[in-house]
Amino acid sequence: MKTRYLFPTDYMADPSGHVFNDKLYIYPSHDRESGIPENDNGDHFDMRDYHVLVLDDPDQGEARDLGMILSLEDIPWAGRQLWDNDVVEHNGRYHLIFSMKDKSDVFHLGVAVADKPEGPFRALPDPIRGSYSIDPCVFKDDDGKVYVYFGGLWGGQLQRYRDNRALESAILPQGGEPSLPARVACMNDDITQFAEEPRPVEIVDETGQILRADDPHRFFEASWLHKHNGTYYFSYSTGDSHLLCYATSQSPYGPFRFRGELLQPVVGWTTHHSIVEWRGRTFLLHHDSVPSGGLTWLRSAKIAEIAYGPDGSMSVI
Repeated sequence: MKTRYLFPTDYMADPSGHVFNDKLYIYPSHDRESGIPENDNGDHFDMRDYHVLVLDDPDQGEARDLGMILSLEDIPWAGRQLWDNDVVEHNGRYHLIFSMKDKSDVFHLGVAVADKPEGPFRALPDPIRGSYSIDPCVFKDDDGKVYVYFGGLWGGQLQRYRDNRALESAILPQGGEPSLPARVACMNDDITQFAEEPRPVEIVDETGQILRADDPHRFFEASWLHKHNGTYYFSYSTGDSHLLCYATSQSPYGPFRFRGELLQPVVGWTTHHSIVEWRGRTFLLHHDSVPSGGLTWLRSAKIAEIAYGPDGSMSVI
């Protein structure tokens, strides 16, 4: 299977994929031209709605757009910027967890609910209590527990928090200091709030040491978790080193041991992605900015296939 663009007629980024009713549903963010110069706060990402794409067959050429499922105007606490989102099915309902700035320009995670995977989704009136930063990945384990992984540096505001509390001034680790980790929290029974304080998602080397801030493989944003043969795979973007990496653990909380690089740098700075198993195959959804001419805020979703090695390693084929 060759890597291909999923939806070349519009700019859909950050694709989160899930199999519902034997179809692959893809929940992207929706890039649009903002006219704002690129900056580290991400102000040029002017996303105002979410759509859902669907593939009926793995080898189908392009995905179908099932239409808009949620817009900025539908969310009571909305400020601006509907960034990455993800969806999980629980007790027959579909819960969309999304990241957005409130009216004070602070990122939080929110929840919207639907009766069908194609929506439409109805947003709850307030964000998740105690939530912050961006890029939620929603993982449902074999025992039915639902976990949310989240966090992103720079424009994603993760550097503004320590121990789940806001800082007076943002602090980014430097040099050989431990890198800033993603966060994970188990959700409550109705998937509306955290059931616990978010925990750090530690990525360690083969000696058990947390990856340092100057390590090109350290976490930056775009958490994703999937499970294969009983092992938890945490994959993520490294940001300014432009890599997509992965680490493994025997627990959804980690620590996760760094295993390797899955993608080399793409055009468009970050490699936001998801990994999904469907009909006995494993697929990588990601994006780049080639169709828009290399502008980082106009990105197009892609699909490729993944193979596992005997040692559990992953590679794109």
